[in-house]
Amino acid sequence: MARLVLKFGGTSVADIDRIRRVARHVKREVDAGHQVAVVVSAMSGKTNELVAWCREASPIHDAREYDAIVASGELVTAGLLAIVLQSMGINARSWQGWQIPIRTDGQHGAARIQEIDGAEIVRRFAEGQVAVVAGFQGLAPDNRVATLGRGGSDTSAVAVAAALKADRCDIYTDVDGVYTTDPRIEPKARRMSRVSFEEMLEMASLGAKVLQVRSVELAMVHKVRTFVRSSFEDPDAPGMGDFDNPPGTLICDEDEIVEQQVVTGIAYARDEAQISLRRVADRPGVAAAIFGPLADAGVNVDMIVQNVSESGASTDMTFTVPAGDVKKAVGVIEAAKDEMRYDAIQSEEGLAKISVIGIGMRSHTGVAATAFKALANRGINIRAITTSEIKISILIDGEFTELAVRTLHSVYGLDKA
Repeated sequence: MARLVLKFGGTSVADIDRIRRVARHVKREVDAGHQVAVVVSAMSGKTNELVAWCREASPIHDAREYDAIVASGELVTAGLLAIVLQSMGINARSWQGWQIPIRTDGQHGAARIQEIDGAEIVRRFAEGQVAVVAGFQGLAPDNRVATLGRGGSDTSAVAVAAALKADRCDIYTDVDGVYTTDPRIEPKARRMSRVSFEEMLEMASLGAKVLQVRSVELAMVHKVRTFVRSSFEDPDAPGMGDFDNPPGTLICDEDEIVEQQVVTGIAYARDEAQISLRRVADRPGVAAAIFGPLADAGVNVDMIVQNVSESGASTDMTFTVPAGDVKKAVGVIEAAKDEMRYDAIQSEEGLAKISVIGIGMRSHTGVAATAFKALANRGINIRAITTSEIKISILIDGEFTELAVRTLHSVYGLDKA
């Protein structure tokens, strides 16, 4: 017998028929003798509808009331799934975030989980009860509901799994696992059986949409073994109930991966923009003068390249931001020109960031050179490069995104079984 947390996203619970399919997945695990908690999202599209209603009621509104409204979507799903499970003869009860309780900080709309007391759920496990938990929410210090931000149900599931000391957290979604790259771009992309926490964190932060970044961070910190699997497969199909090797991708500690490839996957992010400050006075504190105000304005700066002039008197500073933040960033920089002390500012949109990821890079040389040569052979110009221990990110013109992804996927042998 194992203790499992199963999480189902919005598309998996979009209507009553899909909720019944989810219930069959839950029943399969219950029938196998496992203790089961389920974390659910709002039905597909409902959160957007609730947010729109808040904005229609008043463009400027109290964040606490926003949370009270937006959190209701998950409550409906949890109650409906509990009813369906009960109709199948399963002892099930729905739980709102404050009932457990899942305690958060006071940042309404983007709260962070601080503590979960799972004692009562564990007690009810002993009675054979399934807990159906409303995701995306918790209890703030002011005793009001607080939501965790978009995608927060993944975070709820991993946090609940950690609190319950679950053997595994299964994230059911509309894909059947984590692939070496986006199959819509490269049909030869392969589903991976195992990925390390570090690799998944890089992939999630660099454009892969399978898991929310915060949930991967939490899983890595608490060593929560996490499976990504499809909710649309037949719950009773052969192998679906195989505890040791279910279909999907296991996200786990690096020590559990026996054969580590040099490169695990290729991620990409479109709609990147580049901003360049020309002839900035080269002095101590210049970087802080530029990037401090941008951080205060909520602009997320990514790749940074600095070129110092031959005389050493000035420097060119180039960095990337999301395309949607270009106007805000340029406005901040122009307003602080006297403090930043630059001659000219240039910006360009329509760029893309391609990232090569793999824990095997730690012990292999020539990985970056292979990427650079392969892109050069395809006539793709590299605008900027950043690296870490397990990642190489390359900035290119957006029109070459798909070609670059396919080229790198092939050159590292990821299209081979």
